[in-house]
Amino acid sequence: MSDPFKQASGIRKVLTADENAEGRLDAWMTGQLGEEFSRSRVKALIKEGQVSVAGKVMADPQKKVRPGDTFEIVLPEPQDPTPQGEDIALDILFEDDDIVVISKPAGLVVHPAAGNWTGTLVNALIYHCGDSLSGIGGVRRPGIVHRLDKDTTGVMVVAKNDISHRHLSLQFADHGRTMPLQRAYQAIVWGRPRSLNGTINAPLGRAVGDRTRRAVKRPETQDADEAITHYVVLERFHENPDATSLASLVECHLETGRTHQIRVHMAHIGHPLLGDTVYGAGFKTKANLLPDTARKTVNAFARQALHAYMLQFEHPRTGEVMHFEVPLPQDMEELATALRASPE
Repeated sequence: MSDPFKQASGIRKVLTADENAEGRLDAWMTGQLGEEFSRSRVKALIKEGQVSVAGKVMADPQKKVRPGDTFEIVLPEPQDPTPQGEDIALDILFEDDDIVVISKPAGLVVHPAAGNWTGTLVNALIYHCGDSLSGIGGVRRPGIVHRLDKDTTGVMVVAKNDISHRHLSLQFADHGRTMPLQRAYQAIVWGRPRSLNGTINAPLGRAVGDRTRRAVKRPETQDADEAITHYVVLERFHENPDATSLASLVECHLETGRTHQIRVHMAHIGHPLLGDTVYGAGFKTKANLLPDTARKTVNAFARQALHAYMLQFEHPRTGEVMHFEVPLPQDMEELATALRASPE
């Protein structure tokens, strides 16, 4: 399926500002178009040259609107937002009539969204499961009860019917406090936490001015959500006499499940994940301290070094506690091997 906002041609609409019109073009036009188009989408259309005044393209979203101005905008024609099945290979760990458990590879987006309308796990599941996923959990997220970032690997469980979706959703909402759900990750981080095991209790919310990034917030902040990560250091790479290390392999257990939680929390205590260009870009030069082979491997590692290696949950129908573990993927294993190497 193509991006529903991308078009060869579209619907032309004329908007005229009345005597009370004011403010920026993108804000005013969003108000005129109603709820179908977000301000960010309208802003993008303006920048793409889809808005004109008297036949002249107006590509500045910040232009001030004046009473009497007349704008013509080319709107994308609506398309069916329902994801279609695609023959994408899945690494299936377990499957029955109620659930399917997979090992997600790096680079696979979980569900369709702007910029990734095809090639997602949902597209693969629809193809694999057929009509059984229809309507479970919403059109765009059928069967999905939790997610992993595009470049995070590891175990995921998907519901194949409404009963399973409700039961699994309750377990993930409970975060293992009263139910058997457990999630554990392995990550390779810069440095070595001062304590070899500990708990990071730092609320998270949306970063200022960026709708995709997350940041640690003060508890009293309006959008602050409780976020708790427990970690233990499994291995230290290039350890120094003063007990510091250049990098470490850590295991993280989630008590809550916030977006980017491990990535933000580890960066918050000064140990961002290797390869994390969003929360650890400032640490990239540390690779220069590594032996040549390790440095090349680290610089070539093109994602955050995070792997959801363990998932435990109660089967929604049988009540059996199911436990799944998958080893580090090849790229992370190669990264760890390179970091273990002694200087040439």
